[in-house]
Amino acid sequence: MKRGAHEGRTTDNLPYFIELWNKSGSKPLRVIARAQNAALARAIFKAAATENPERKLTLRRDGRTLAAT
Repeated sequence: MKRGAHEGRTTDNLPYFIELWNKSGSKPLRVIARAQNAALARAIFKAAATENPERKLTLRRDGRTLAAT
């Protein structure tokens, strides 16, 4: 029996995350994406920033902010 491509994966394998902040920019509202590597995370962050130009976004890993709008 073949295992599915996503079977057994957890969010631990996705250390980068992109957060959408509340309208006032005072606190994160929700995580809109997670990624496995920096290149993918930056591409997602760039696309999210384009789609949400008026909102604060952060790209984070291990408690560090790597990028912010």
